[in-house]
Amino acid sequence: MTRIGRVERVTKESKVVVEIDLDGTGITDISTGVPFYDHMLDALGKHGAFDLTVRAEGDVHIDVHHVVEDVAIVLGQALRHALGDKKGIRRFGDAMIPMDETLAQAVVDVSGRPYTVHTGEPEVMQGFVVGGHYPTVLNKHVFESLAFHGHLALHVRVLDGRDPHHITEAEFKAVARALRAAVEPDARITGIASTKGTL
Repeated sequence: MTRIGRVERVTKESKVVVEIDLDGTGITDISTGVPFYDHMLDALGKHGAFDLTVRAEGDVHIDVHHVVEDVAIVLGQALRHALGDKKGIRRFGDAMIPMDETLAQAVVDVSGRPYTVHTGEPEVMQGFVVGGHYPTVLNKHVFESLAFHGHLALHVRVLDGRDPHHITEAEFKAVARALRAAVEPDARITGIASTKGTL
């Protein structure tokens, strides 16, 4: 079974191509024009054990918001495409990731019903810019866009943390690990992991 999703999206604000292989080994090739976001997407691929290619260009000279959002949208679409009919997957995944003083948790349900809960980030995240280019206020929007377009129920919680870089990185790694667990094949499940018979 090949579980690869490839999606392109072109608007007046950005051009994005994402390819994801859910059964990869964490090989990544990321270029968005937003260096810290590249770092986070690299972590997502590595810790999810997904082969992930992201190519994006856009109006980052105005604001990185459009490119960051559009990449999250296309990543969610590619993930959904790669999952296909979702037969035989675990469906649920949970991960807690520490990074020095920070502890973040992500819980995901590949439910087909988009929903996001994002809590616990300290107030400093609302106005902090990592590396002079990535506003951490975008974290919530990234996870909302990924969940909406990937048809995931996604809960991300920061249980402790002080450094916005550590908090953001722990969140992305937790989402990666939770997704990895949720999309993994389960030999005991031959059909769809739902009493409804569909996800």
